Amino acid sequence: MSERRRLVIVGSGPAGLTAATYAARANLAPVVIEGIAAGGQLMLTTDVENYPGFPDGIMGPELMVKMREQAARFGAEFVTADADRVDLSAAPFGVWVGDDEHRADAVIITTGASARMLGLPAEQRLLGHGVSTCATCDGFFFRDKRLAIAGGGDSAIEEAIFLTKFATTVTLVHRRHELRASKILQERAFANDKIEFLWNSVITDVNGDHQVESLDIRDVVTDETSKLDVDGLFVAIGHDPNTALFTDQLDLDENGYIVTEADSTRTSIHGVFAAGDVQDHVYRQAVTAAGSGCMAAIEAERWLEQQAHAAATGRA
Repeated sequence: MSERRRLVIVGSGPAGLTAATYAARANLAPVVIEGIAAGGQLMLTTDVENYPGFPDGIMGPELMVKMREQAARFGAEFVTADADRVDLSAAPFGVWVGDDEHRADAVIITTGASARMLGLPAEQRLLGHGVSTCATCDGFFFRDKRLAIAGGGDSAIEEAIFLTKFATTVTLVHRRHELRASKILQERAFANDKIEFLWNSVITDVNGDHQVESLDIRDVVTDETSKLDVDGLFVAIGHDPNTALFTDQLDLDENGYIVTEADSTRTSIHGVFAAGDVQDHVYRQAVTAAGSGCMAAIEAERWLEQQAHAAATGRA
């Protein structure tokens, strides 16, 4: 077992690295289990133009490198490996990386969420080059372009409506003959002249060498194939929070997100906090994740101070 620490942070996206910076500046000497895929979803993002402080934009990986360097400057330590197991039953809490055991008086969970993808090889190759999973993040880059959206739920319709602010047309590709979205969103989509619908259809391939140029479409009823010329594809079929490690240890909602108290990052276990996309299924933005990482670090610091005071006064 490694030295018992005051704080371990699991995850290294904007939430985790912001938490690490605040915690390190508060002399908590945090250890960050950053994972093999360190940096979170922004490592798959090209231009980031909506993060404050970068008027000319910044590449996603560059932003994460800068955030990591800032946390390290104040003394945060990093373990570049995935956490295999956790024990949150009692403090000091345990986090294992292979055979290495890390014990800490408090834990901040910032493991994020993963966007569901269609599973097409070209989809990964063109991610950030016309393929996106976030209309709010990337819609601006598609002004006067032809776009397609895969999905039929609330998220897909919300993104379709949002993208009509920029695109010339938005074609929603849905495998069923009716939408799963709420009625009010359906009505708004049907009333929008820029939104078109391809019913009973699935995307079988994304075409383009360096940028999305078209989609291969298959009709699931007739099995007929066609090509749809577009400049971009937004995949909006949902997200999965990265909470497999915490099943049966923390309270999760019906979709697997960690439940936190209102206006707080406190979880169902005292001394365990959660920030970023692992507990936020509404905003899912780098800046909101960073903000909640700040909250988690401050709440963890205050909680640790309370525990130390209680122990010193015999009230523990």
